[in-house]
Amino acid sequence: MAQLVKLLDYVSRYENDLSRYPTQYIRLKNSQWKRMKTQWEHGADLSEWRHVPEEEEQAEEGKWYSPLFRLFGNRKGRLEEVKPIEAEKDRQEDVEVLDFNPNIIYHPKNVEQLRKLYLDQLFHFQLKWASSTMLERSNLDPGFMRDSLLRGFTQRLPDSYLLFYYPILKVKKAPVELDILLITPIECLCITVLEKEDAAAFIGEGDRFWTKKYGDEESKVLNPLIGLNRMEKIVSGIFSAQDIDFPIKKLIISRNGYIDYPGVPFDTTVIDRRMYEEWFASLQKSTVPMKFNQFKAAQSILDIGQTTAVSRLFEEQNEQGQPDTTE
Repeated sequence: MAQLVKLLDYVSRYENDLSRYPTQYIRLKNSQWKRMKTQWEHGADLSEWRHVPEEEEQAEEGKWYSPLFRLFGNRKGRLEEVKPIEAEKDRQEDVEVLDFNPNIIYHPKNVEQLRKLYLDQLFHFQLKWASSTMLERSNLDPGFMRDSLLRGFTQRLPDSYLLFYYPILKVKKAPVELDILLITPIECLCITVLEKEDAAAFIGEGDRFWTKKYGDEESKVLNPLIGLNRMEKIVSGIFSAQDIDFPIKKLIISRNGYIDYPGVPFDTTVIDRRMYEEWFASLQKSTVPMKFNQFKAAQSILDIGQTTAVSRLFEEQNEQGQPDTTE
């Protein structure tokens, strides 16, 4: 599953420590899947899964039914390097962040159903990571739960891919919303999506507008290259300012439509429904691990991301009817 690093202007776990959360996410995903599959294979009642404190888990160590949702080890080597108060904060955040408790609504009959169930629940968990931290929370639009493009990118792409989904950046003190940035270990893909009705045809013919044909109807749509070129220019400027040498590619994609654009620029790739699955499959085949330059590129974008969130402490005070004493 590609990692959802930034969603709109929501607060994100990855903003706290980009060097830490990607590897933590991969460990969580892989270890929990193994436990889930083992319990299912041994006939466990998955509807009764629960989080078990680490001390209880250690008592059960060595048994096949080791609790599915245990937290990771105490990471002794790293914690010894920080102050006690920092270690405690880190531990509390791990408890809050890694308490992944799926809502099991049916018993899967085969491993394919089991995996789909797991990935669906993990997708919801990713949305939580992309819209909250231990101290802050953004108001998540429930529509993202049903966003098939977002779900497809996160569930079907490799763990080493970092996804920025319509991020809002602060460029020269002004908020600018980009389209999709997919930062792979070897390049940054700037992606503009062109989708309307199923099997609609888009004809690129003008500088400002393209023509959309659907049945007997014709209408104008904004030339997607306008936003795509702007996005590439912004990202390129960010990388240049940070002296980051990282390739950038521009793509216009449509999962359900046709794109006819004879004059496509040499630095832009057009992917429509005729080749979308083949292109997507090529992304899935990547086995390249995460790279240092990839982290630098992602961090440079996170550094100027706009964040809109509310304090969880403030919300709790309001819910309990307590006065705000943070002035």
